[in-house]
Amino acid sequence: MSEDSLFDAPPMGEQERMIEAILFASAEPVTLADLQARLPHGSDPAEALMHLRRRYEGRGVNLVKVGDAWALRTAPDLGHLMARETVETRKLSRAAIETLAIIAYHQPVTRAEIEEIRGVAVSRGTIDQLLEMEWIRLGRRRMTPGRPITFVVTETFLDHFGLESARDLPGVKELRAAGLLDSRPPPGAALPRDEDEDEIQTGQSELFED
Repeated sequence: MSEDSLFDAPPMGEQERMIEAILFASAEPVTLADLQARLPHGSDPAEALMHLRRRYEGRGVNLVKVGDAWALRTAPDLGHLMARETVETRKLSRAAIETLAIIAYHQPVTRAEIEEIRGVAVSRGTIDQLLEMEWIRLGRRRMTPGRPITFVVTETFLDHFGLESARDLPGVKELRAAGLLDSRPPPGAALPRDEDEDEIQTGQSELFED
């Protein structure tokens, strides 16, 4: 056996099996960099993922991309089989839904920008709830007077709704047509406070559908 053979990568089929095992055992999506670090020297996880993704097409479990990471997930058309009989107790108010939608579409976005788009003043509780659910996180500060903090959606949010990226969400016009976003207020209009009367269950993945 030559010295070079000691560093030969495993066959592609074996690399696929390794990645499959890692993703199956992981509770969270796994990044390409993490796979590269865990596979033997010389492996090509990017190519192995493409082969593995094709193998899972049409199966009960699919290999999906979540942001910059990968995960094994139940096929969308079989999701109803996994539904629980109990109702999710944590709920989102309409104010939180609108705020979340704006962050997803306009990220990175400041609180002032969220208020301008919604036409109402965003309560601290609305932001805190989304942060606690780990559906949004703090982004970079804007290099503008006051250096306001920005907000962006997380991979947890993308994974929950089966999205590869925020670009997969429907357009803002569709959201407004569905009544999930209010129109902008007239120039100079005072901003009312959030109204948290309408509640939506967070367990429903059709949150942003028409």
